[in-house]
This record gives sequence, C-alpha cells and structure tokens, in this order.
Amino acid sequence: MRITYDMEVDALMIIFRETTVTTEHLAEGIAAHYDSDGQLAAIEILDASRRLGGPEVLRQVILEGIGPLMQAPLG
Repeated sequence: MRITYDMEVDALMIIFRETTVTTEHLAEGIAAHYDSDGQLAAIEILDASRRLGGPEVLRQVILEGIGPLMQAPLG
C-alpha cells in the first residue's frame, strides 16, 4: 500500500495495488478505483486538506494493528 499527497492539486491517493483501473465517482471530489475483478485498488480524495481538517492532518499517519505477522500457536 502506498499513500501519496500532491500539494499542488491538494489530492490524497491511497493505493492498495498498482493496476489498470475503472473509476467510480462516489461524491464530488472522491473517487474509488477498481481493478478488473472489481476489487478496490485505490481511493482518491480531492481538496484533501480541506476535507480532512487541514494540512496538519495530512502530516500524521497512524497505522494501527500493522506489524509483523504473528504465527498461530502450535497445538
């Protein structure tokens, strides 16, 4: 997964996988990009700093529950 922000156009992109996509506009300035199997490949948010509460919000990314995979106990 990759998260990018383009300050020039104030666009936030969350990319789950690089692929050819079909775009569905969910609301003005918000789009979902789907792969050929209909799986979500990316989310795009225009006017991101305004929609998300200001530029300081875009400087903070907290990933919860993400870390090394844990093995199930043997038994």
